[in-house]
Amino acid sequence: MLRSIALACLFPTLVSANDSVIGSERTFMSPNGLTEKCVAITAIPNGVYSEHDLKLEKSYCAVDFYAPDIALCPKTWSTSPGTAVYDISEGSYVGQRAEFERNACKEGKSASGLSKDRILKFKQTMNQKGTSGTFSTSSLMYYHFSRYFDTTVKVPVAVWRSMDAQTHLTEVASPGLAISGGRHGGRMNHEGWRVLVAAEQNPETYRPTDELFTADRQQIYGVLLDSPGHRYGSEINGTRKSGWGKGQNRDFQQTPPFLALRSELPLTEAIAEGLKESRKDRQISKDLGDNVDDRQMAFWMQELTEIVLLDFIFSQQDRVGNIDFTPYWYWVDGTDLKHKKAKHHVAGKEGIPEAAILVRRTNLNDNDAGGKVAYANFAKSTQMLEKLRHFNADTYSKLIKLDDDLQNGGEIFNWLSTSLGLSERQIQQVVRNTRLATSILQETCASGDMIFDLNASALFLSGRADAAEIPCVSE
Repeated sequence: MLRSIALACLFPTLVSANDSVIGSERTFMSPNGLTEKCVAITAIPNGVYSEHDLKLEKSYCAVDFYAPDIALCPKTWSTSPGTAVYDISEGSYVGQRAEFERNACKEGKSASGLSKDRILKFKQTMNQKGTSGTFSTSSLMYYHFSRYFDTTVKVPVAVWRSMDAQTHLTEVASPGLAISGGRHGGRMNHEGWRVLVAAEQNPETYRPTDELFTADRQQIYGVLLDSPGHRYGSEINGTRKSGWGKGQNRDFQQTPPFLALRSELPLTEAIAEGLKESRKDRQISKDLGDNVDDRQMAFWMQELTEIVLLDFIFSQQDRVGNIDFTPYWYWVDGTDLKHKKAKHHVAGKEGIPEAAILVRRTNLNDNDAGGKVAYANFAKSTQMLEKLRHFNADTYSKLIKLDDDLQNGGEIFNWLSTSLGLSERQIQQVVRNTRLATSILQETCASGDMIFDLNASALFLSGRADAAEIPCVSE
């Protein structure tokens, strides 16, 4: 995920992020008699939340970590430590929570096959020397700001959760340390578990302590979320042949949709140019496949602009290589654009019209390496926003309004300052990055180089990519 970073002692005298979050709370009692909390963070002002979003928030905060049909396993795959939450109401371990945790957890990802489902992940912050970079609050920021922008890209619902540190140590962290040293874990994952075990034994060994522990130091906190999807190849994640950091972020800008976004041609011509130029790379051409519909490219382009904008605002340092997708069928029914998650790759079945096309819709799942001031903002340092020549008009207008609110202490600024437990420096980073992002895009607009023709749904419905005329600055 991330290369080793040493953040523990960078800002020892400054106030760090903490557990002072605001929202709808539900409480649970740990075996040690501690009151744990799950908090569905208060909605961001002007955010667009679906009924499904709110239903998921409620269902996540209904999960009792200590219920007999719930089991907790250490996440010993990938690079960062976390907790996999399993529903064991069906399978080989019904009513045998302790046995599942003792035996099935050793199987890593394969433990899912021994339960009804792996329903959630509980991810806490982890930023120490030798570990990957994970800031749990970042996932909350992406969730809520994506609803403010009403993004096309799919960002998972996330809620805040605390957990008894000693119970986590016994049931998850100590087994995680043991398992990660074996066949499932990598170096950074193992080091993360080592740091977490030491911290739960003595919270003051982790700095900044407030970013991992509640104020009373008896609980750790993080986020609950679910992030389904399949990993894209080089057609979206880039070849990554230039290595971690700025190199792979520049490789990312050579993907078909990003090359199309950089083109000054009208949308359909830009799409053709992006596809042609990207196919010069053998790996991208292979991963892209033989035929790519313009409507697929339009979705990719719109999703990528949203990804770049959010990553710029939050100083995300670990996006490339972590972008996923879910396949959907799309078709036009009269004046409506309809879609359905694809269970197969053949149209004409299960109510899918013959004329439907299969579209890969992007999932922005791995959002935990943003928000901290010490993180490397690769969208900024590789000038991704400066290179965009196509943009969605509504997204642009929302950005202008967001910047005005943050600069003038409006309702979103007050929400940002009070709801997420962010430090003053982290709040100011969002404010500064939003101002800079706005000024970059306004400059492109004012020069006449920005075309507001990026609307994938409209292209699907009408077959046209009409450019909108909007003011470059707020009126």
